Amino acid sequence: MKRIFHQLSNNLYGRLCILSFIIYHLSLSPAGAQSDTLTIAMVGDVMMGTTFPSMMLPENEGKSLFKDAAQLLRRADLAVGNLEGTLCDGGQSTKGTGPNSYSFRTPTSFAPRLKEVGFDYMSMANNHANDFGQVGIESTERCLREQGILYSGIEGRVESVLIERGGKKIGICAFGHNSYTLKHTDLSVVGRIVDDLVKRCDLVIVSFHGGAEGRDKSHLPQGSETFLGENRGSLRQLAHFCIDHGADVVYGHGPHVVRAAEVYKGRFIAYSLGNFCTPYNVSLTGISGHAPLIEIKIDRNSGRFLSGQIHSFLQTRGIGPRADKDAAVARQIKQLSEADIPQSEARIGTDGSIRLK
Repeated sequence: MKRIFHQLSNNLYGRLCILSFIIYHLSLSPAGAQSDTLTIAMVGDVMMGTTFPSMMLPENEGKSLFKDAAQLLRRADLAVGNLEGTLCDGGQSTKGTGPNSYSFRTPTSFAPRLKEVGFDYMSMANNHANDFGQVGIESTERCLREQGILYSGIEGRVESVLIERGGKKIGICAFGHNSYTLKHTDLSVVGRIVDDLVKRCDLVIVSFHGGAEGRDKSHLPQGSETFLGENRGSLRQLAHFCIDHGADVVYGHGPHVVRAAEVYKGRFIAYSLGNFCTPYNVSLTGISGHAPLIEIKIDRNSGRFLSGQIHSFLQTRGIGPRADKDAAVARQIKQLSEADIPQSEARIGTDGSIRLK
């Protein structure tokens, strides 16, 4: 074989043959082969600590907050979540002082924690992005840009983003229920943005912040939800509307508890991923401390759901999400899904596995 290669290398045709031989065999090797699947890791609310109304911050600038989940986030092709609050060091709170008023101001020095653990995208379409007004929004956007993390969701600013993975263009958009967000209660806005991404991208992911809040709001209702006098959306309608318009993955957050998940027309929907990393000033009692990380595999060519896994984590004050070997969170999502969406095309196991029926 070496003699043949030596003889071929003495002329131009022979060199081309050798080059073709090498390229062909590289394409057969695992390193040269391109996977047919795309792995997405998704979580709910992330608020790493706050300096308002007083200092409530984890030790060592939060460097241990995500230690149990970091490997899962980093190994995914795409890791996404919801940034609950702001990344800023000043500004005045836009909220009142009543019992239902909360303002979240995470120091800008905590921003690298998100990049270190592998987040690629964070939604800003939520009811805390404007906690410190324009100053807070601009500071948050700047911090995320500096970390190379994409974001969207504030009306009049960034409507959607594109990211490339495995040769595929993935479009991501986010919707909320507040006046300053791109509102999911306005389906004409949702349709316009999703339709635009479907035209320009190979795959489309939609994030939404909606639903009533509280430990008694785990079940997914039919129709619209109202909380504190606000229309928090008709979330079944919203998710199905997005899939019907060509979205491939839809994930939600907002109620501060987990809700059902389903596969609809071959596409994955999580109706609420609850809190993921909210160590202070958010209730973590009972199911409010349930912190899932859902990892799914989709066909990177068609966007169809292939399989998934619910990784269970629990939160305690000041600590962040820690792995739950008893899989309590996965079992809860299984029970809610079977009760609220029995027609789902997927089945969730007690171990958190998600498989097509």
